[in-house]
Amino acid sequence: MSESTVINGFLDDRIFHIVSETAAELGVRAFVIGGYVRDCFLGRESKDIDIVVEGSGIALAQAVAKKVHAQVSVFKNFGTAMLKFKGTEVEFVGARKESYHRESRNPIVEDGSIEDDQLRRDFTINAMAFSLQKEDFGALVDPFGGIRDLAAGIIRTPLEPDQTYSDDPLRMLRAVRFATKLSTPEIEFKIVPESLESMARNKERMNILSKERIAEELNKILVTRKPSRAFELLDQTGLLEYVLPQLAKLKGVETVEGRGHKDNFSHTLQVLDNVAEADSEEPNLWLRWAALLHDIGKPATKRYDPAIGWTFHGHEVVGARMIPKIFQQLKMPLNEKMDYVVKLVSLHLRPIALVTDEVTNSAVRRLIFEAGNDIDDLMLLCHADITSKNLRKVQKLHENFELVKRKIQEVIAIDDLRNFKNPITGEYIMEYYGIKPSRPIGVIKDRIKDAIVDGEIPNTFEAADAMMKEIGQGIIDEFNKA
Repeated sequence: MSESTVINGFLDDRIFHIVSETAAELGVRAFVIGGYVRDCFLGRESKDIDIVVEGSGIALAQAVAKKVHAQVSVFKNFGTAMLKFKGTEVEFVGARKESYHRESRNPIVEDGSIEDDQLRRDFTINAMAFSLQKEDFGALVDPFGGIRDLAAGIIRTPLEPDQTYSDDPLRMLRAVRFATKLSTPEIEFKIVPESLESMARNKERMNILSKERIAEELNKILVTRKPSRAFELLDQTGLLEYVLPQLAKLKGVETVEGRGHKDNFSHTLQVLDNVAEADSEEPNLWLRWAALLHDIGKPATKRYDPAIGWTFHGHEVVGARMIPKIFQQLKMPLNEKMDYVVKLVSLHLRPIALVTDEVTNSAVRRLIFEAGNDIDDLMLLCHADITSKNLRKVQKLHENFELVKRKIQEVIAIDDLRNFKNPITGEYIMEYYGIKPSRPIGVIKDRIKDAIVDGEIPNTFEAADAMMKEIGQGIIDEFNKA
């Protein structure tokens, strides 16, 4: 064991003393390791405690659970067990050493010592441990200088980085995540150069990772304070092509006749950071996904027009169509969360298009209707999308945006369309006209919806019913003739 330094105050919680006493009774040594130790020194609250045991982690967990009257969840395949104590999750695992086959990230595991266990950790700042032995309770066990790296803001591997990253390439994404997550305005965490070089060399190892694990890391990155830093690192190391190749295609500026367009990759990262700043108190993961993907359709729609320069007409439509495939590739949910991202991407140009004084209330109503309860998130995304090096242009766009917001608020004050429900149901149309499910029913409902949204008739059953009786039979007859 390396030279230890006694740390006061970090292990005052009763659970640590219970674990210490129980480990002594079982004749095993136990240590607090990993994120909890790191976060203690960073002054960050942690509700997850990892205990590593030179022996059976499951046996120690079960013995501790009896003393604190807690339920134990045992994961025999992984040799781990977990219990909850006063709102904190405490996970137990036996100390182990690992070796890997090149074609797999699943290690061959053997029982080991605390030193073996620390060697297998991803980074020096995550390999620090506190002793729970009575004779040196609270001593810092830090064989790789993790405390110095933490103070210096350094992400470094305990072993040679090629071995660390080749053994388990997920650690490359974790390096990016920790460099992003731990950075603050006061200190920016940096991955050491030899580690960055190793990540670039080992990028093809990403192919052995499951898409679920990649998506999990991306989700954790997206809810950080400044997620752009992670995507810059992914691009710098070449990992972006393996993680999100569609995003990598946004890179670069093409120039024709001396006219270039903005770098859509840099713009996207700025929009993402703008959203992250706006929702920092309660990060909205799916809004941040919408920010990351809002211009994903631009490469496919890029055209040069000598009269007006570069255009990306319809990129919001193309981008929205790309999202289901991206979510499917990353094994992400293909449910209302994806639908939310699709909606925001497809609508993200609409609010700023409503800036002219001549815009009608019906156009504003239609946007409110299509955005529904997500109108506030859409407006936040659109506000974040205002980026330019031309400060006068930005100021003008912000003024236009405020005008749109006022128009939306005025229309909402007149009629609440966020929770619009068509007063006329398909069942009512079928019953009234004595018809079976068919295309005319949808057409009738859409005509009534459009009339309400455009303000032609009030949003009442009586008005909608009168319109249905006026137009319904004609629509049905028209389809019957066809």
